[in-house]
Amino acid sequence: MKYCILFLLILLSAPSFGQGSDEQLAQAYYSRQEYQKAMVYSEKVYARDPSKANFLRLYDCYIQTKEVNDAEKLLKKQIKNYKYDFEYPVLLGQFYEDNNDPSKAQKVYEDLVNDLPNNASVIVNIYNAFRTKGKNDFALQALQKGEKILKNTYPLQLQFADLYGAMGETQKMMESYMDLIDNYPSYVKYVQNILARQIDFNAEEDKEYDYLKTVLLEKVQRQPENGTSSDMLVWLLIQKKNFNAALIQVQALNRRENGDGVRVFELGNICKENKDYEVARKAYKYVRDLGESNRLFYRAELALLNTRYLEVTTNRNYGQTEIQAAIAEYESALTRLGNNASVIPLILELGHIEAFYGNAPLSALTRLEKALEIPRISDMYRAEIRMELADINVLNADVWQASIYYMQIEKDFKFEPIGQEAKFKNARIFYYDGEFNFAQSQLDILKQSTTKLIANDAMQLSLLITENFGLDSNYEAMYWFAQGDLMIAQHKYDSAFIFFDSIQEKYNYHSLGDDILIKKSEAMQLQGKWNEAVKYLDELLKFYAYDILADDAVFQLGDIYENHLFDSEKAAGFYKTILFDFKGSMHTIEARKRFRRLRGDITTDDEL
Repeated sequence: MKYCILFLLILLSAPSFGQGSDEQLAQAYYSRQEYQKAMVYSEKVYARDPSKANFLRLYDCYIQTKEVNDAEKLLKKQIKNYKYDFEYPVLLGQFYEDNNDPSKAQKVYEDLVNDLPNNASVIVNIYNAFRTKGKNDFALQALQKGEKILKNTYPLQLQFADLYGAMGETQKMMESYMDLIDNYPSYVKYVQNILARQIDFNAEEDKEYDYLKTVLLEKVQRQPENGTSSDMLVWLLIQKKNFNAALIQVQALNRRENGDGVRVFELGNICKENKDYEVARKAYKYVRDLGESNRLFYRAELALLNTRYLEVTTNRNYGQTEIQAAIAEYESALTRLGNNASVIPLILELGHIEAFYGNAPLSALTRLEKALEIPRISDMYRAEIRMELADINVLNADVWQASIYYMQIEKDFKFEPIGQEAKFKNARIFYYDGEFNFAQSQLDILKQSTTKLIANDAMQLSLLITENFGLDSNYEAMYWFAQGDLMIAQHKYDSAFIFFDSIQEKYNYHSLGDDILIKKSEAMQLQGKWNEAVKYLDELLKFYAYDILADDAVFQLGDIYENHLFDSEKAAGFYKTILFDFKGSMHTIEARKRFRRLRGDITTDDEL
């Protein structure tokens, strides 16, 4: 009985096993290029399942074994069974070409084109079949006839653009894309994404960019009411970072539409993000000058002044005439807007400019203390004012008053980012005063901060103290270094350098050597002396290439060359160094983003 059951199980499983064996054997022989043997098993597999994969393997076996009649029959059978898969008739045409029968091939191709139905899906499928086999001439004929049949009921411009691109007909490709968005504006973003990959916006000269710009300018002049063309032109100019030209276009578009300036305002934001503060200010001023009744008036006013603030604090090399002009702009706006809670951001920015750039810390302190008396200001605004007061007190050498403010903020916002920032700045007060152990205890807590920036700052200061404090001869050197650091915070750069140079003279080989160089570079950066800053960073990399601060130095060099010395090639080189030589650096993510942007992998839209 046991043997009977076993025999039955074998019989029942035999067909399944045989089918699997045919497939495996067909593929095994085919892979080994034993086409005659593969053909035998492929015929069995195809008879059970005439799928495309099984067909193609069997068809190739016939071709390789010179069984051309069988190959032709197989193709015609497949065409009959799958009449909407147009790869098969195109393959039949290719078969006739390969077998020296071009007239038959021509007829197959022409029949496909001549018999196009009024069906967009079928037309596109036939086009794709021709494109797949490299039959670009017939693909073009199919599209041209399909266009006449469909009569703009379906956007074939995408296929035209694809084909012209493959044929190297760049201008026609661009024209097809423009024709597409003229008729189907919803495709604008799609076309922009394609063009962003095809046009090198970083190149000084690019034929595709120049041609498209010319086409769009002509379209805008001929049809000024065509908002799609205007939007495309603005997008193109933004990608090229030609913000001034983009501004002219959006202003013209706003006038034609009698708009509220929203496009101009958005362009101002893009300019500000890209640090083109001059054009950003022009954009915001245009919106502001539309009048107080405009819904964007107040936002434009704030953005205009914030841009001036960024200019002053980023460029760092403004003369006193320019700084006083900026202060006057703020004071004029505050006079117009009144003394209320909504102007607190302006007061904070103005106070910072006065104290840190306008040599007027006492005026800033008075202004900010009065701001605390404004009715109905939020607790967060009150904390931000106190933070600025504390920072200015550090600048003004009243560090313990600053400490009181920091402790108040920490107490009121213990678990908020601003509270953790205050705790860090207060720890730094004790570091300045030489209370390294207490400062370290506070920094140890802040290392666990949920705010990444604070945690990193705490880690760096903690590491500085740990590495350079504790040995017999180190307290004096570390104290002098902390005093030099305080002098930088107070903008007393000459005094800072005296402390740093004293350390280098008395402790020639002290471990603070690299820290001193990066602090000297920081001092130069704060003064807008970018070449001098580069000199100290280069020196650090020369003598401390494997030190823990090396990646900071490399990243700072990249930032200086990108944003202040305007050498994109050098900047990209330093960011690349971060990616390949300092893979564990905290700067890796930002360096990768900047490197990709400078290389052209990221468009403006991607970042915004």
